[in-house]
Amino acid sequence: MCPFSPWFVAWNRVLRNPGRGKMAIWSKNVLKRILILFFFGLQLLNPWKEVEAVDWEAKRTQMVLMDLMPRGIWTPSVLKVMKRVPRHEFVPKHIRKLAYADRPLPIGEGQTISQPYVVAWMSQLLEIKKGMKILEIGTGSGYQAAVLADLGARTFSMEIRPNLAREVKTRLRKLGYRVQVRQGDGYYGWKKQAPFDRIIITAAANHVPPPLLKQLKPGGKLILPLGNVRYYQNMTLIEKGAKGKTITSQHGQVRFVPMVGKAQK
Repeated sequence: MCPFSPWFVAWNRVLRNPGRGKMAIWSKNVLKRILILFFFGLQLLNPWKEVEAVDWEAKRTQMVLMDLMPRGIWTPSVLKVMKRVPRHEFVPKHIRKLAYADRPLPIGEGQTISQPYVVAWMSQLLEIKKGMKILEIGTGSGYQAAVLADLGARTFSMEIRPNLAREVKTRLRKLGYRVQVRQGDGYYGWKKQAPFDRIIITAAANHVPPPLLKQLKPGGKLILPLGNVRYYQNMTLIEKGAKGKTITSQHGQVRFVPMVGKAQK
């Protein structure tokens, strides 16, 4: 106990001047209880207190069994990757305990990390094969990019926000994921690396950016949340035929943060 603490001073006064009768005993007991509560509170707030280890692998397994498989995620490669990629490494530390809840989480700058089900769902709809070249628009935390890379895809990802782009480059490199990240407006795609077998847009748009369709290979697939960017969108899959003709299918209602940059103009 610090000798200059007011609690220490008060305690010494009681000890040196015990007084007589029940009042003195009452004062000592009350002060003792206050001191116990005070130091118990310090223990709870102690930043150096050892944190109990979390079995993240068990949480990922539970997520797959409870949130993904019952909702139609059945592709073996996708399920294996979702059990392997550490989502808790892609969320802020203060909300890490929520990492495997099936919900989007804030990552800063008004952006979110998509819920695990949506990440798995979009990956499954794209039917990714090992060695495919994929462009992701909207790197965000890097979680979707990590999933794509773990599926064996040659992954290229664009993030318009400079701070997020810098952070995600460091994060993916530290975790060992081979993803090329570029800061810039994804509306225009990545012409130097085109064409792509698959393109995934992880932000809401009210139209399909023409440059991205142009950079999609014949036989390729593009997926995005398409519709009203302020409310809800439809998960839309576009397949490009050998002669450039496209076939569009919709797979359910979603809600994503809006695509920014040229897409807003």
